[in-house]
Amino acid sequence: MDITIHASFLPHDDPDASLAFYRDTLGFEVRNDVGYEGMRWITVGPSGQPGTSIVLYPPAADPGVTEDERRTITEMMAKGTYASLVLATPDLDGTFERVQAGSAEVVQEPTEQPYGVRDCAVRDPAGNLLRIQQLH
Repeated sequence: MDITIHASFLPHDDPDASLAFYRDTLGFEVRNDVGYEGMRWITVGPSGQPGTSIVLYPPAADPGVTEDERRTITEMMAKGTYASLVLATPDLDGTFERVQAGSAEVVQEPTEQPYGVRDCAVRDPAGNLLRIQQLH
């Protein structure tokens, strides 16, 4: 089989803050920005990788989610336990400095992990956990 990851979804609770973080701090391209009934879906992705995208979406948009589930999602996002993503870079230290200078909440500075990876962890404006690994 020939299967690739085309898009991954991360929730946002402030589209402008999320857009600024992914575009200005991480340097991702904005590929789409769609509004509907006061909500926004923003598609971003790394430059030079047009086949891989992250869709930043309003978690309240799914009509199948109950009000109790929406409250739970909101609470989990606030704690940073709802969604996560692992990114990679050839320059972890430089990337960490740029992210730290931006709007990210630092969870862990660059560290050699016992499982053989050097990485750091930050939260985006919506609380999503992003681990950034050093490419070898």
